[in-house]
Amino acid sequence: MSIREIIIKPLFTEKMSQLEDTQLKYAFQVASSANKIEIKDAVEKRFDVKVLKVATMNRLGKSKQMTVRSGGRTIRTLGHRSDWKKAIITLKEGSVIDLIRGDVG
Repeated sequence: MSIREIIIKPLFTEKMSQLEDTQLKYAFQVASSANKIEIKDAVEKRFDVKVLKVATMNRLGKSKQMTVRSGGRTIRTLGHRSDWKKAIITLKEGSVIDLIRGDVG
C-alpha cells in the first residue's frame, strides 16, 4: 500500500485539538486493512516526524433511515454508513505537524 492509500484524511475535532497542544497526539482516518507498523511508517515518511506510539480503533458505521417520496407515495428505506478505522498518533518530543497550514517540523 502507498502512503496516500494508508492515510485517508486527518480528523479535526475539539478534543483532538486539545490533545495536539498538550500531548502531541494527532488523529487520522486510515485504511481499514492497514496495521500499526504501516501507519507509523506512512506518517513518518509523509510528515517527516518521529512517531512514538500508534493506537487504532475500528469504528462501526451508523444505521440510517431515509424517507423518499416517489410517485405520490412515501417509501422508508434503510441504509448503513461504512465502517472505518481511526488512528491516534503520538509524536516524540520536539516533533510537530501543523495540519491546517501544512507546516511540518
